[in-house]
Amino acid sequence: MVTTEEIKKLRDETSVSVMQCKKALEEAGGDIEKAKVILRKISASAAAKKADRTLGAGVAAAYTHAGGAVVGAVVLASETDFVSKNEAFSKLAYDIAMHVAAMNPQFKSREEVQESDIAAAKSVFEEEAAKVPADKREQVIQGKIDSYLRDKVLLEQPFVKDPSITVAEMINQAIQKFGEKVELVRFERLSVR
Repeated sequence: MVTTEEIKKLRDETSVSVMQCKKALEEAGGDIEKAKVILRKISASAAAKKADRTLGAGVAAAYTHAGGAVVGAVVLASETDFVSKNEAFSKLAYDIAMHVAAMNPQFKSREEVQESDIAAAKSVFEEEAAKVPADKREQVIQGKIDSYLRDKVLLEQPFVKDPSITVAEMINQAIQKFGEKVELVRFERLSVR
């Protein structure tokens, strides 16, 4: 039996509806960490279902760090003004802007990565893997490329304030929470150095 306190704790940590928290906790046998994983799977599924919807509203947010030496800025879009004017939506945009300032991503998604960038990284990793046995070499190189891209691609980076989730998972949670499509449209990072 799941207690009200457990449901409240999960809701406070995830901002997901009470009913979804209750169902996830029941499915996880009361284990809050397992329930969080279940909610992430549900949010990814919800995001996929809303992927073809039209975006009509949004918010621009900026975060200034290090005494004005670094600025992260994002445009986060939603389907309606009702969601884009929500305080939690603005906080999400601000948190992503802070992440951009801190982590300096180069690409929004893997689709934006040019073949020439991957080829350049691959040539470096091939040299590094030269002493690896031939039957394992390609696997090691691919692992290094995937790790390199996770460091450079914003949506794949672990969120700076909670490394247990990626930026994409944060956005998927927002889709689940708000019930409509949410998309990171653009980001910029400016630095005096």
